[in-house]
Amino acid sequence: MPTPRPNRSSASAPSPPGARDRAIRVVARQAARRPDLLPMEPETAGLSPRDAAFCHAIYDSVLRHWVTLEFILDRFLSTPVRELEPAMQAVLLVGAAQLVAMDAVPPHAAVDESVDWAKANIREGAGGLANAVLRKVSDTAPRATDDQGRSIPLTRAAWNLGDDEFPLASGRSRVLRGVKLPADPTWRIAVATSHPRTLIEGWIAAHGPDAARAIAHHSLAEAPTIINASHASGSAAKSLAANPTLSPHADAGHFIFAGHESALADFLAATPGVWVQDPSSSQAVQSIADLRCERIVDLCAGRGTKTRQLRAIFPQARIIATDTDDARRSVLEATFRGDESVLVCSYAEALQRANAAADLVLIDVPCSNTGVLSRRLEAKYRAGAEQSARLIEIQREILTQAATLLKPTGAILYATCSIEQAENQSQASWAASQLGLRVSRERSTRPAGHPGEPASGYRDGSYSVLLARPSGPR
Repeated sequence: MPTPRPNRSSASAPSPPGARDRAIRVVARQAARRPDLLPMEPETAGLSPRDAAFCHAIYDSVLRHWVTLEFILDRFLSTPVRELEPAMQAVLLVGAAQLVAMDAVPPHAAVDESVDWAKANIREGAGGLANAVLRKVSDTAPRATDDQGRSIPLTRAAWNLGDDEFPLASGRSRVLRGVKLPADPTWRIAVATSHPRTLIEGWIAAHGPDAARAIAHHSLAEAPTIINASHASGSAAKSLAANPTLSPHADAGHFIFAGHESALADFLAATPGVWVQDPSSSQAVQSIADLRCERIVDLCAGRGTKTRQLRAIFPQARIIATDTDDARRSVLEATFRGDESVLVCSYAEALQRANAAADLVLIDVPCSNTGVLSRRLEAKYRAGAEQSARLIEIQREILTQAATLLKPTGAILYATCSIEQAENQSQASWAASQLGLRVSRERSTRPAGHPGEPASGYRDGSYSVLLARPSGPR
């Protein structure tokens, strides 16, 4: 499961020198990679907490609305944004994000600092381009003066797919003036919610137009931090109800953490048996809680979220946990240091130790992340036929390796945080036909919770299936 992103929309301007500069620089690095964006954060060392939060808020706004911002900017450019040099793209995207997607930023500050940065870091003429384009972008986001003399952006209470609406993470939509979104409904959803059109088309084909729109809108929501407390016991369990930073989630045993992100690590360290995990992720392992397992292999353990859940559900089992990524495996080693029930080792060693000996192999495989796009803001821009083909091949390689680890009565729990049939149901069918495994306990969850709705109803999208040997569990 991806690491949750903190809620940063409350960060406000103005910022001192440094916050916008650092946001522009990280966006420029991403623009140079587009569409292969990576999980990446701006460098905020030396900034005050307020300014660091503002820097992150700008960056998150660009990632959340990149396609929409490009569409608006292209109305005022003779050369499309994507054909400009990365630094120029970044100046325009960062400026436009403040003008259109963020409420508390004075337009003059967003424009002036963008112009100054372009002059100082690109060339003199770049400042003139930034000034001309961003002033026109500012005009597309009309503002009014309230009864206290404050300038406030014009918004509507909800997004209704209008051709003059820019949907926001708050659930409201910014009113656009002088810019019309595409007339074609599919293309309008893609532009308004900042997705590649191919993703929207695929979701329409798989789920229908209404569900596709809901999935796309969900990705603009600010994902809450959800705590899995299903396995807390004793005083730890009793303390949860009295904790002012927690509120119940709609799924039993889960809570919304609303404290400051800096307090999260302290809370987790002080509360045994709890960890960050969305209900759609925890249900994958919970679906096989009735199995009898003595030896378990977590072959794609990441930072160990599902490993901890396996440890809690199967306390008598011996668990081998590994990951091919050295950094994630280091986190695993730290998490389970001193735990005699969990052995963390290299991927090669895990394959050797568990060969034909595992009752259960969990593979939470690399995937497109289309079930968690509100957490992995950069992931939607990578989506496409090339990425899909690469992921499908990797997933089948892992499935094949996992099958070699099973006892004659063993089973694989295959899990993704994707909602794509090619990565989910189709892979289960492939495993049945090519690896001789029986398909059971299949579950698929679409993302739930729109921007602006209570966090208690939020959930990620996910998929899991049990793939068992013929004489294995059903």
